[in-house]
Amino acid sequence: MATRKPKAAKNGELTSPSMEFRKTNDAIGLRVREGKMSLLTRKVFNVMMYHAQQLKVTGVNSPIDTPASKKYFWIRLADLARDAAYDSKDTEFLKAQLEEMQNIKLLMENDRQWTSERLVASVTLVNPMGLKKHSGQVWFGFAFPPEVHELVMAPGTYTRFSIFYQGLLRSGSSLALYEICRRYATNPSKVTLIETYEHWYGALTGNPVSEDAPPPQYKYFKRDVIRPAMAEINALTDIQVELIEHRVGRRVERLQFRVEHTKQPQLGFAAPPVIDLELMGSIMKFGLTQVDAADVMAQHGDDKIRSAVAFVQARIDHKSSAPLDSPAAYFRWTMKQGADAAKNLQLKSSAAKNSVAKKDSGTTVLEKFLAARAQDAYDLYNELDNADRNAIFERFKDQNTNTAVNLDRGVENVLARSLFTNWYAQELWGEPTIEALAAFVEQFSLAPR
Repeated sequence: MATRKPKAAKNGELTSPSMEFRKTNDAIGLRVREGKMSLLTRKVFNVMMYHAQQLKVTGVNSPIDTPASKKYFWIRLADLARDAAYDSKDTEFLKAQLEEMQNIKLLMENDRQWTSERLVASVTLVNPMGLKKHSGQVWFGFAFPPEVHELVMAPGTYTRFSIFYQGLLRSGSSLALYEICRRYATNPSKVTLIETYEHWYGALTGNPVSEDAPPPQYKYFKRDVIRPAMAEINALTDIQVELIEHRVGRRVERLQFRVEHTKQPQLGFAAPPVIDLELMGSIMKFGLTQVDAADVMAQHGDDKIRSAVAFVQARIDHKSSAPLDSPAAYFRWTMKQGADAAKNLQLKSSAAKNSVAKKDSGTTVLEKFLAARAQDAYDLYNELDNADRNAIFERFKDQNTNTAVNLDRGVENVLARSLFTNWYAQELWGEPTIEALAAFVEQFSLAPR
């Protein structure tokens, strides 16, 4: 197969792998104390670094002649959108993302200095013809805080990155892991530093980690963040990444990654599709933030998202079911399972219905069905935040009639977890129906031959 060369970076076209910028190693895997680094904000920040290093000084290309304008770096808004692979005409959403960057607080610390600073000091849009006009050129101006400015413009030890490869990645975690591992591609050891999985969770997701906001269990972090990020990087970029787990007994406590530079040339890929803001609004109605909804849109196809939205909305509208404690968590669970798999708990009657109905008791099928449903309920429960989990478990304790089981240790107690997950499954999906059992039989080929 012939390799297609990426186009040169002209207005409206793809960026080129030769469009590189220098990113100081101190700025790779920055520790976020407030706010969240989404996929789009990571890309935009890198594009700002690239153009600032190309311009070298502020005030160049200023579309207006004011003292303040001389303190900004200036690029065309169209160039920002192109290089960040933002292929949408919605300027308002882009403005909201730029404003969100000012809410991201960083902690930078070394043996000589401790600094808390915002990611971006100031952003502005200017059209000399008027922002409401369809004519004229819209310019994007940006300024970094002092410490960030020095990291961008005078990096000491740095790694070179290509704007092109970041445009291919479709999640913020993939881009974060790519940047961290790319730093070590030319290192003799070919491995990253060994850090706790809590550290890696904060570095890859951009979420602050604290006692009030602990990371999920490692197995879910590995399944939902690490593996998808590695798969994207290995398929699309100029490096190959391998996970190394360091265990204490059976528990994984620390992680590092092995990285190799890929010699095979990469194919050129089109920019991500236009963001469907109406669909994003449907996601946000479930309680997800705009940043989280944007990440979902970047990671999954619109058809899969629409299917999940329809499934969750149908569950919310189902009057005979208990109200959802957290529609946002239920939506995330549905996205992981796939709406089709989730529907197998509530499907209409299928060809296997008669096979189930003919069984004298259906005990074997029912037990397997209830066990699978209880596991799904437990996975969904783990998607909730601490406050919601505590509230649900307290409600379970109030309704529990089995006084022989100690509930003080919560779901850490195996017997308590079994009681709780079956109770919560019934809270979510009600009594098992013949249709749901039939669908389960059909899905897992449990029907008698």
